[in-house]
Amino acid sequence: MFGLKEADVATAVRAVAGADLDRDGISERFARAAWTGIAEPGDRMAGLVVGTLGAAEALALVLTDAGTVVLHDRLRAAGVESLAPEDLGKALARWQPRADPSGALFAMRQAVRFGARLLTPDDPGWPSSLDDLELHAPVALWTRGVAEALDALPASIALVGARAATGYGEHVTMEASAGLVDRGFAIVSGAAYGIDGMAHRAALASNGITIAFLAGGVDRFYPAGHDSLLARIVESGAVVSELPCGEPPTKWRFLQRNRLIAASSAATVVLEAGWRSGSLNTAGHASTLGRPLGAVPGPVTSAASAGCHRLIREFDAVCVTNADEMAELVPRTPVDELTFPATGRTSDETRVLDALSARAPRNAGDIAARAGLAITTVQSVLGRLELEGVTSERERGWIRSPSR
Repeated sequence: MFGLKEADVATAVRAVAGADLDRDGISERFARAAWTGIAEPGDRMAGLVVGTLGAAEALALVLTDAGTVVLHDRLRAAGVESLAPEDLGKALARWQPRADPSGALFAMRQAVRFGARLLTPDDPGWPSSLDDLELHAPVALWTRGVAEALDALPASIALVGARAATGYGEHVTMEASAGLVDRGFAIVSGAAYGIDGMAHRAALASNGITIAFLAGGVDRFYPAGHDSLLARIVESGAVVSELPCGEPPTKWRFLQRNRLIAASSAATVVLEAGWRSGSLNTAGHASTLGRPLGAVPGPVTSAASAGCHRLIREFDAVCVTNADEMAELVPRTPVDELTFPATGRTSDETRVLDALSARAPRNAGDIAARAGLAITTVQSVLGRLELEGVTSERERGWIRSPSR
């Protein structure tokens, strides 16, 4: 298979895919793993070739030195009309020096050593929001952590900002991240120093889900100073990359990584950024994709907030100052449009559920104050909801069951 022993390929693929696959499934997943090392992130031509022919056929053609003419003819036969042969030739020149199946096999074995998993668009856990990137979407993802963590992406907000953060920026980030977790959101960021790191730490401190997108392989945490932070994220969230194990981060890969942060999240907030901050690149991707974009204002005399002010003035970013305003960026279904089970929900039950958090335990008095109900009414409703498995009582109070 691709010049390698089929048994070796099958063993490696099954170990990182976590599924019992047939020969075609093994071939396709191995090819996608190989493509993550052949093409640079965001390579439009790779997205076109793999999306049109399938990863396995595309890889086989590259490995056999089929040439521009043969590959061009295959694409035309598959329905691709407007494709310049010179662009395809340039792409082949980029890919062929890296077209080494043994390198992909090594990356998969390295992934097994570190407990990483290969995720492809055919898998149930694939973040469908990444499909909005179209031809620039990742061919596959490498992940470490809790597999179910990526299920939280539809209700996530990306918090990004400068590496050289000020005390003001870090304070606002800490409050925002903790507040959003309390409101049921997952936190997405890039694990960099400064704002990113604070966003992740505050989410973890609030027992929330946080997901970090890296610009290199998931086997080599970067930056090195965040090794312990990323290890903690792996325990309860996820660390994700579109690059195979062993690949180092580069400036280009950081910029391309930003498109995944923007695409995977329901909204993006820039908390502190200079005029030329890399986080403005993430904001640009979010705006292009039509994702809600927010920016936190800072002192007008602070160069560290000049980028945020620029987003508000020139790019129609929404001015946000706290977690409530950030949460408003994400469209929510009005209560009167929610679809309840056939048995229906009483008004009191709906209000109690709205007052509960899936992360932070709350006592009956706190819930009563948030719901505007009597404590005795709240206690009665909580008892009924607990019998249904919708809520549960912990040592410090009541929470809403995440699965519900």
